[in-house]
Amino acid sequence: MVKRKNGRTELRKWMDEQYRKNAGLRRRVDALVEEMSIEQDLVALREARGLSQRALAALAGMQQPIIARIESGKAKNLELKTVARIAAALGAKVQIGLVTNGSRPRTRKANRKLARAT
Repeated sequence: MVKRKNGRTELRKWMDEQYRKNAGLRRRVDALVEEMSIEQDLVALREARGLSQRALAALAGMQQPIIARIESGKAKNLELKTVARIAAALGAKVQIGLVTNGSRPRTRKANRKLARAT
């Protein structure tokens, strides 16, 4: 049995602590959340337009199972052009932005080291 303390399980408390401490974990979680956000946005927009997956697929020139796989998050390596194609079929556009992460920019020297390492 998991003990609850102030409405939170000990596991949840541990997970929150790991998220705060581990920058790599934080980046991976944030990336997954961002992916889910795109998928959820597509579903919400499709439903707001009153379209079925089949109707959207027809408008986008795709097959319905592809739309279902994208919306469920099971599509791997979802390309920007695919998202843009679906967005256009929904009467929307894709907007991309860059947000600073608080770290300092790399120097040219660091970029050269990185290039040599790969």
